[in-house]
Amino acid sequence: MITKNVKPIQEKFMVGDGMDKILGIIQARGGSKGIPKKNIKEINGKPLISYTIEEANKTKLFHNFVVSSDDIEILDVSKSYGAYPLQRPDELSGDTVLSVDSLHWAVLECEKIFNIKYDYVVELPCVCPLRKDIHIKEAVNKLIKTGADSVISVNDMTDKHPTRMKRIIDDKIEDFCSEYPEGDAGRRQDLEPCYIRNGGIYSMKRDTLINDFTRHGEDSRPYVMGNLNSVNIDTMIDFKLAEVLLKDEG
Repeated sequence: MITKNVKPIQEKFMVGDGMDKILGIIQARGGSKGIPKKNIKEINGKPLISYTIEEANKTKLFHNFVVSSDDIEILDVSKSYGAYPLQRPDELSGDTVLSVDSLHWAVLECEKIFNIKYDYVVELPCVCPLRKDIHIKEAVNKLIKTGADSVISVNDMTDKHPTRMKRIIDDKIEDFCSEYPEGDAGRRQDLEPCYIRNGGIYSMKRDTLINDFTRHGEDSRPYVMGNLNSVNIDTMIDFKLAEVLLKDEG
């Protein structure tokens, strides 16, 4: 169970000096449009959100781990897996609300509830069920050791490089990025690597979020994850792919 006062991990991924106060959080609204009740939809016999809670629990990093939601069913499921249920207000639950705004509120609310001021905040979207505890620990370790404002998970997208992106204008194909014309690109193997945020880990200094209303800050560093661990569930195709990969893990 994720509890209020966990001991720092004593292994090769020792984080900071063990005195850092870290809040772990999942934001999970109930109004998923593409996949109804996506966050608690069963995948291989368990609700989707449970995979993230369980991996977070394994890290032993967090002073508190909460799930912020407007949906009572999501909160009940999350509580059953050991996360603290934090019900967000209606004004922060609509489709047009920015997730950074609801995250900002949740951190300040948790500081009131638990009577603590955090050093770091780690947001773990539950739509990445193949992200493991080792990824979380390595990302947080990098955040603390480098002193960066944030460390955000990415994965390689060179096979979908910007130089290959197109737009269609008057039924004609044109390069989407004029600064990267495909005709000058050469072989795929020679392209400069490019990356995309995979939505798995957003780790940040507490003050970067609270004072500047941003997850990123001026000094934002990457944590590169493998493509299989980076599956982000947005559509039923993503869901089916994650289901197959989780079954393969046994």
